[in-house]
Amino acid sequence: MPRILVCLLLTSLALTARAEDALPLEKIKLPPGFQIELLARVPNARAMALGKDNVLYVGSTGSGRVHALELGKDFKAGKLHEIASGLTMPLGVAYLDGNLYVTAIDRILRFNGIDGNLETPPKPVVLPIALPKERHHGGRFIAAGPDGLLYVGVGAPCNVCEPTPDRYAVILRMKPDGTQSEVFARGIRNTVGFDWQPGTKELWFTENGRDMLGDNIPPDELNRAPKAGMHFGFPYCHAGTIADPEFGSAKPCSAFTPPVQALPPHGAALGMRFYTGNQFPAAYRQQVFIAHHGSWNRSEKSGYQVGMVKVDGSKATGFTPFATGWLQGQTPWGRPADILMLPDGSMLVSDDLAGAIYRIRYAS
Repeated sequence: MPRILVCLLLTSLALTARAEDALPLEKIKLPPGFQIELLARVPNARAMALGKDNVLYVGSTGSGRVHALELGKDFKAGKLHEIASGLTMPLGVAYLDGNLYVTAIDRILRFNGIDGNLETPPKPVVLPIALPKERHHGGRFIAAGPDGLLYVGVGAPCNVCEPTPDRYAVILRMKPDGTQSEVFARGIRNTVGFDWQPGTKELWFTENGRDMLGDNIPPDELNRAPKAGMHFGFPYCHAGTIADPEFGSAKPCSAFTPPVQALPPHGAALGMRFYTGNQFPAAYRQQVFIAHHGSWNRSEKSGYQVGMVKVDGSKATGFTPFATGWLQGQTPWGRPADILMLPDGSMLVSDDLAGAIYRIRYAS
């Protein structure tokens, strides 16, 4: 090929790469003193987990792949590795004792000794637990709790129905080898994000409200589960006070644990984390940050933002938007999916629509 054509081709490829990397981050509105930057492009980025040596593991749904992004000591993006491909909705990722755990609808996979093996990942071990196979609410969030156990969300296989109570609409917990699985919490339509409160080590989680009751009913929820065995209402009661028109007559709302905070309706509250760093000002510390993926069935779209719930001890005292701008008019260019705090106090936000990981820092 003539040299001039090679030069033109390389120039074209470079321009294409820059165009793909260009995202309108200037449209993101943050409180004074905060700034957002693109950390890396990761296809269909969903749930995140941080491993040893600041390796960021990222799940997906549509791409069927799991990635590992080397961040290094300075938390700048390095090499991106593909850990697995061809999986079915591998949304959830968790790192525990040197092993990577990945959910894939009805299976939990464990990649033993993932540290130092990013170039040639080990063959996964399938844990001895069979999860439901339905794709409806099949993206399963997974995290390692402060008790050393794995927690996994299993959503209802429907918009609203009365599913098998110990198999669907639950948060499970189990030993890291997949044995001794038990139901930790029930009556949860679908959760795709949970975290443990610093100090109390109590579990808090987001929940997506049911559809087809109108634009503003019911709200999404932030819930608190300080102990095992609690029931949060689905399918009988929504948001603590709204009886379901089909199933609500069976059991009153008073029989269930209400949410600690109502969230914007149909905003699809997904990943959530407590802010555990010191970089952000004092007013933001120990508060809950939530990725609102965005509505799909509302006449006017809502969500497409990062919100903050103010927390005072075991109580939530209010919701406020924190980062907005992924929705322009009625057209979204990004969809926040998960939140993760880095050891330096900055915050990561994944975006499966743009295929991106953002880093939010306080600079003033």
